[in-house]
Amino acid sequence: MILGRKQLLINGEWRDGGGKPIPVVNPATEEVIAEVANATKEDVDAAVQSARAAFEGPWAKVSARERGRLLWKLGEKLMEQADAIATLETQHNGKPIFESRQIEIPASVECLQYYAGWADKVHGETVPVKGNALVYTRREPLGVVAAIVPWNFPLMLAVWKVAPALAMGNTVILKPASQTPLTALELGRLALEVGFPPGVLNVITGSGSTTGQAIVEHPGIDKIAFTGDTSTGKGIMRSAAETIKHVTLELGGKSPNIVFADADIDAAVRGATVGIFYGKGEVCAAGSRLLVEASIKDEFMDKLAARAKKMSVGDPMDPKTRFGALSSKAHFERVLGYIETAKKEGAALVAGGQRADIGTGKGYFLQPTVFGNVTTDMTIAKEEIFGPVLACIEFADVEDAIAKANGTIYGLAAGLWTKDVKKAHYVASKLKAGTVWVNTYNVYDTAVSFGGYKQSGFGREMGMHALDYYTQLKSVWVDLN
Repeated sequence: MILGRKQLLINGEWRDGGGKPIPVVNPATEEVIAEVANATKEDVDAAVQSARAAFEGPWAKVSARERGRLLWKLGEKLMEQADAIATLETQHNGKPIFESRQIEIPASVECLQYYAGWADKVHGETVPVKGNALVYTRREPLGVVAAIVPWNFPLMLAVWKVAPALAMGNTVILKPASQTPLTALELGRLALEVGFPPGVLNVITGSGSTTGQAIVEHPGIDKIAFTGDTSTGKGIMRSAAETIKHVTLELGGKSPNIVFADADIDAAVRGATVGIFYGKGEVCAAGSRLLVEASIKDEFMDKLAARAKKMSVGDPMDPKTRFGALSSKAHFERVLGYIETAKKEGAALVAGGQRADIGTGKGYFLQPTVFGNVTTDMTIAKEEIFGPVLACIEFADVEDAIAKANGTIYGLAAGLWTKDVKKAHYVASKLKAGTVWVNTYNVYDTAVSFGGYKQSGFGREMGMHALDYYTQLKSVWVDLN
């Protein structure tokens, strides 16, 4: 049953889009659960005008402390409706309700309230200069920010951008992925309920090729904050160059998870499992390349394969489920294609590799998949699969591990497992990645910045450093002669 037709949120009003509505499919049941508006170029222009008017009008008159209060209230309202919004998140993404309700909604609330606290704590400086002058700096908002977010963590990644942008006094146009737009629309609804002025947060749905491109090309937008695949990020950079927009990009990854012979083997097996199978592997920082020291490879692979085979795929709405459905038919087929390629190239399938049947005959469910005997020239060792497929690669020593870990165009995250503290710090310093986990994996906190090296992008999400990317610095000289 279709939940309803969802409209665009522009200037505090719900309105239809000019394009053909887009169906939203539940990947666990393959049923259409809603239709959302498809914003045209004209709709994007209306959202930009709304955001600009709010930025220069009512939002500019709201104090920093009041902005913080509104963000805090938005977090409270989100938590009040956590059950309903978590249900939507699971229905349009396929992730287990446990993840949506117990992990991602609380993390989104924490992010909103973390930046609520920052809103009135970003200060300028006085600068000693030669001559008789008073010189000071001001941190000012950029203006209209467009946040373009992907389908894997639809609400949480939206909040990662919306919260710091609003805290610093910008206005926002939020464009969720066309597959998973429902929770972003709910975020917009809640923002109106708690008192954000019209136009401060606009939410527009639509395809990337039409709506997304119109956003990137619009001269009235001052900054693009994008999370998604690297190829799309490159296209955004090219298009944004025409109007010299500020751009931050959090892109793809092929993150190494390194297990040294002196590691706690059982802990590392658990960590490798979490690193690749949390979120069905649809995680940009997933530890999709497991590097194992040669002397422990056989023991480690036996334990890892056994653990992967015990993981049960199930109905995402069951609170006991920990592994749900891949996000869409197209993505499911893409991941299966990588599995077949790995087999043809000589990788050894040690677990999974097939569609999982949960008894309904429906849904894009895939078994947790592990390949051994992977070499660095194989496709699954080089390309981002963005699914529950682990490529296990052997290494000889510390320097070989570092070389293989860094032998990728990506640099989003990395993990390493060792009991040797000296080795841990040495390897962490050599890895070309924005986040390095030691004896753990896939751990996040709103206070800790996250972002990539190399073709995994630039700029940072979360933490105080994210605020730098939503402000601009002005120097003021006052002649005192």
